[in-house]
Amino acid sequence: MTNETLISTVENMLGDIISPQPDMFLVEIKVKPTNNVKVFIDADSGISIEKCISVNRALYKKMEESGLFPNGDFSLEVSSPGLDEPLKLFRQYKKNIGRSVEVITKDGQRKEGKLIEVTEDGFIVEETKNRLAGKNKNDQGKNKKKEVVNHAFLFDHIKTTKIQAVF
Repeated sequence: MTNETLISTVENMLGDIISPQPDMFLVEIKVKPTNNVKVFIDADSGISIEKCISVNRALYKKMEESGLFPNGDFSLEVSSPGLDEPLKLFRQYKKNIGRSVEVITKDGQRKEGKLIEVTEDGFIVEETKNRLAGKNKNDQGKNKKKEVVNHAFLFDHIKTTKIQAVF
């Protein structure tokens, strides 16, 4: 069975499990050659560990009963994508409006800022820069002015967009 067929089969099984919960959605399925199946799910209102555990148990049972992997030779992980995974779906962008992001475009440009708007074609990131207002470099930050710049991006031109943890 090809990887694409395997992913499609798992996706169909998962669809039956999460369809009663309309705010929950599949982000991605990855299958490693060692039969390690990783399923990334999310929800518009956020996803709890308990929901991931519940989906994992139900999906594991379906996969085991289907005989998809001979002798039950597979492992399954169900989780939210986490901060190290880039945003992949429109719903993820919408859900994360107001959060800090790092955007890398296909031509290598890198921008950081707050995700403030999402449309069907792209999104807008608000970058806040500090600039010295005076000419005296010894002011040590007393006369800093904030400059706000909005950057518009088309989804087609994006390599990755990742949520940034702000402490």
